[in-house]
Amino acid sequence: QVQLVESGGGLVQAGGSLRLYCAASGRTIRSYTMGWFRQAPGKEREFVSAIMWSGGSTYYADSVKGRFTISRDNAKNTVYLQMNSLKPEDTAVYYCAARMYTGGGYYTEGSYDYWGQGTQVTVSS
Repeated sequence: QVQLVESGGGLVQAGGSLRLYCAASGRTIRSYTMGWFRQAPGKEREFVSAIMWSGGSTYYADSVKGRFTISRDNAKNTVYLQMNSLKPEDTAVYYCAARMYTGGGYYTEGSYDYWGQGTQVTVSS
């Protein structure tokens, strides 16, 4: 079992930055694909970003490309999401997720095995 705990969310003005953290425990996530998803009020949860086990490949939703950066420190069992140039439409609960499968479909929430409880990000205009 892998337990995931997100932190770093908060209230920020448009144009500001936040750094989200996802701390894993229970077992090493070294070989896991890690993803970030978000869910805005009244909307379905959507893919934000993913990083492969080695950190060599990263993927982003078009809506965040160029503004968000995902990274990981396997030694610390932690994944990060640096969010810059935030917009009001980025307001959502952000979830960290982990999956053992290292193939495609990283944008599909159903392919992930473990989920955190989420952290709220609110961007004011």
